[in-house]
Amino acid sequence: MIRPLALALALIFGSRNGGAADLPIGLAQVQTVGPNKITDRVAVVDGRTLWFANRRILVKLNQIDSCDLPQWAFDPEPNDNRRFLSPVPCGALAKAWLKRSIGSRAVTCRIVTVPGPNDLSGICYAGDMDLADEMLRVGLARLTTASPSNPRYFATQRRAIGARYGMWATYALDMTEWRQKAVDRTLGRRPFADINLLSERQSEITPPFADARRQPSRRDR
Repeated sequence: MIRPLALALALIFGSRNGGAADLPIGLAQVQTVGPNKITDRVAVVDGRTLWFANRRILVKLNQIDSCDLPQWAFDPEPNDNRRFLSPVPCGALAKAWLKRSIGSRAVTCRIVTVPGPNDLSGICYAGDMDLADEMLRVGLARLTTASPSNPRYFATQRRAIGARYGMWATYALDMTEWRQKAVDRTLGRRPFADINLLSERQSEITPPFADARRQPSRRDR
């Protein structure tokens, strides 16, 4: 089982493959894509988004979503003082895993949807690795549709949920609801802000939420 905190530390503070580049600061507006297939080096923006700097194209992995960079999840196991849940940087963790998965390889994306001029979605590979499937495999992304174009995606996500990999082993607010409610989306966002959002959640995506209802309201005794 992939434990969220141990995996977060390993990925955020070190990558054995070198990793794709981080997103540069102050980039110009993204241009629309011409051909429906792109192969080039990328910068990883977050756990679902790639930046093709040489072509100035931003591509999201098709049919998946992941935590935004400032978003926090929480380990359901109490920490040492047994009073608070340990925060898990699910957004930073998702980005780190995608970056590690790509390594120094070029990425090939086949553009499948163009919702807007600067909002492209594609099926992307690093070598023979389907990046969306890999993010689902380790539980650091979820499907955005109940009928994915690739049936393997659903099976991959089901296995990750069953094994409680990645975010499926944590308390995590649905990403869409998080984006609607999170006022502060800076990288300095503190974990307690997401604890507050969880307390008034409307949607649930991770199995441990059911466990939370059965846990005692106090942990200091």
